[in-house]
Amino acid sequence: MSPEALNEQRKKAVRLRLDGHTVAVASQRTGLSAPTVSAAWKAFREGGWAAVPVKPRGRTKGQGNTLGAAAQTVLWEALYGAPPQGMPGWSSAALADLVNVRLGLKLTQRAIEHWWETEGLLHAPWELNALAKKHTRAGRWFEKTVASTFSLYPSAEQRWQGGVRRVAHPQRALYQVYLHGARGKLYMRCYERPPAAFDYQAVWASLPRPAAVVFHGALFSASQTLTEWLDRQTTLTVVAVPADIGLEHR
Repeated sequence: MSPEALNEQRKKAVRLRLDGHTVAVASQRTGLSAPTVSAAWKAFREGGWAAVPVKPRGRTKGQGNTLGAAAQTVLWEALYGAPPQGMPGWSSAALADLVNVRLGLKLTQRAIEHWWETEGLLHAPWELNALAKKHTRAGRWFEKTVASTFSLYPSAEQRWQGGVRRVAHPQRALYQVYLHGARGKLYMRCYERPPAAFDYQAVWASLPRPAAVVFHGALFSASQTLTEWLDRQTTLTVVAVPADIGLEHR
C-alpha cells in the first residue's frame, strides 16, 4: 500500500470511528490492523485531521519490498494463527503492519502480496457475474442460487466469495481458507491439516453481518455440527459451490 493509500485508509478509519463504529469494524472495512486504526484515532483526537496522515520517513529504495528470514518467520506464524479481532483472515495490510511493528521494518502491502505469490498463497477472485451470461449448467446454477441469494444482500460489502484448498508447498503442510470481500480484497488463514468445522465457524463468525458467502471446496453436509450451526445463523448465508461447476483456483 502506498503512503497516499495508507493515509486515505487511516482517514476512513477515523470517519468510521466518528460515526460510532468500533475499532474492529473500522479495521475490517479498511483492511488496516486494529493497532493502526487505534493509532489513527489517537492521532486525530490529539491533533485533529492534520495529525492523521503518516509522515514519510524516507528509506532506501526497495527496502519496503525486501522480506528476510525473520520477516517470513513472523508471517508464517501469523498465518497459522488467528487474525486480528474482527477480521475473517489476514489481509496484506494487516500482515505488513504486524511485521513492521514486530521487527521495526517498513514493508509495504505490495511486498506482502508479492511474497504471497511466491509461496503459492495468492488467489484471484472468480468473475461470478460472468456466469450469468452463459447458457451452461454453471450459468443456471449462478442464476438460481447465487443471484437469488445476492438479491437479499444488496451491498457489495455484504457479498463474499471464498474457499478452501490444499497448497502444494515444497516445505510445509499447507491448507488455506481464502476470502474475497468488496473489490476483491483478499483475506486468508492457513492450517497444517484440513480445516475442521470449528475453523470454518471461526472464519464466518468474524464476517460483518449480514453477509452472504459463495464458498468453494468444502462438503458442508459431511459435518452435522457445521450444518446445524449454519442453520442457526439468521444473518449469514453460505452457498456451497458444486464440485462439477468448473470454478478453478486462480
